[in-house]
Amino acid sequence: MSRVPVRPAALGATALAAALVLAGCSAGGGSSNSSSGGPTKTLVVDNTFDLKTSDPARAFELTGSIVDKAIYETALTFQGDDTTKPLPQLATFKESSDNKVLTLTLNGKHAFSSGNPVTIDDIVWSYKRVQAIAGNPSFLLTDQSTGKNLDIAKTSSTTMTITDTNPNPALPFILPNPSLGVLDSKVLTKHGGTTTKSDGAEQYLNGHSAGSGPYALTSYSATTKVVFGPNPHYVGSKPTYGRVVLQNVTGPSQKIDVQGNQAQIATGLNAQQVQGIGSSLKVLKSTSPDVGYLWLNQNPTYGKGVTNNAAFVTAVRKGLNYQDILAVAGTGSSQPGGMVPSQFLGSIKPDATNTYDASAAKAALTKAGYKGQTVTLSYPTDATLSGVEFSTLAQKVQSQLEAVGVKVKLAGTPISTLLDAYRAGKLQAGIMYWGPDFPDPSDYTTFSPGEALGLRAGWAASMSPEVTKAKQAAEASTGTGRAAAYEAWQRAANQNGPFVPLLQPARYFVTASSVTDVKPNAVWTVDLAAIK
Repeated sequence: MSRVPVRPAALGATALAAALVLAGCSAGGGSSNSSSGGPTKTLVVDNTFDLKTSDPARAFELTGSIVDKAIYETALTFQGDDTTKPLPQLATFKESSDNKVLTLTLNGKHAFSSGNPVTIDDIVWSYKRVQAIAGNPSFLLTDQSTGKNLDIAKTSSTTMTITDTNPNPALPFILPNPSLGVLDSKVLTKHGGTTTKSDGAEQYLNGHSAGSGPYALTSYSATTKVVFGPNPHYVGSKPTYGRVVLQNVTGPSQKIDVQGNQAQIATGLNAQQVQGIGSSLKVLKSTSPDVGYLWLNQNPTYGKGVTNNAAFVTAVRKGLNYQDILAVAGTGSSQPGGMVPSQFLGSIKPDATNTYDASAAKAALTKAGYKGQTVTLSYPTDATLSGVEFSTLAQKVQSQLEAVGVKVKLAGTPISTLLDAYRAGKLQAGIMYWGPDFPDPSDYTTFSPGEALGLRAGWAASMSPEVTKAKQAAEASTGTGRAAAYEAWQRAANQNGPFVPLLQPARYFVTASSVTDVKPNAVWTVDLAAIK
């Protein structure tokens, strides 16, 4: 499962170190009157929305994570852009020696926007609600190999446990996800909230706050803008901005807004759009954790004897000029060696399996017995990869493969249409991306035979047993051996699998000079309350 716009490791601070480049017009935070009549410093943030709901148990899109991070606290959190170390927020944590039991203990005194205190019962209730609703985020609280719900139990007035039947060292990295935001159970039960499938609180949560985070909802629209005001009962450090407007704006218009002082932050510009942005604006450049990849269907019905031929897969891997692909995405983009992003635990550098070699590609085509059959390459027409158009990537791949002798037909469709066919495993080949659901390499073993993403590429459980063996070893690994185990799994997948990692694009934030500190985050994009 992943957040894919219509939407998922240890991310080091150095990997997202900001390169601040002076660039046109001045822009700064303004002031407006608060409801109490006093001045309130306002921050306007432009974002291209994929927002569907602000109910944490149902939200699993990029914009939804930004919204819920501002409203709700989680048991654990990350500091700034560093996702290598889970930290206490509502609770401290302790893992059992076998990594099967995680104990949470309330951390200090926190309060919801209603004034109700946060209790251990609220955390237990919120987690069980996520499991019961069984929406997109529910898999976060399941065993990653069996799909069964984790056992969640209150053990005292201040403690609770989360128990898995298998070792789950990723769990502390999962709990900071905003979809696991803790709700005010006393308020929610009065507005249809339950820990059963009959829960009916979503409509209420799309207009009201029930969290203990720094902000509360002032107004909400899934298509235009979300406005935040202060949570008067928040116990943490007071945010710099008392009012935040998160508004839905396309990339080109974001540039106009930030240049014209209509917004202080633009989150959706690409490498070309930030050129000539202006000398008094700042450009924050980092490498996105999203991985753009190409897949080749291994099911003979859809592979048609072409993409499901191992030698043909090798030809594609060798026929792609990865450096030219990176040039499309601009400075700051990088080539991942496997499906795990370069910032995360267990990532690998590109090796011989994914290196451009035109002669080797042509030799592999001969070995495959390729006779010039047309390969249909699908891609989304209404989504981008950190501002990079999929159509541009598809055209680049088409020209490169045709240069080594592969005939390619491009088939662009709206992402909703493409996803239906892709999830059903009916597309011959295509380009898509995977965004991190949580910052741990176990999020990526879904790209294995018989797993959800593997099946989308027709990679059945009976195929590539060496990859399955490496995956199982990685998932069972704990402690210092985890990185090496996930590295071995990716190398096996590169040797025998249908997924070709293409790029991690650059990610750009453009800010007004008045904004002095903003850090991108792999899980929630940006923490509005931490912006200074």
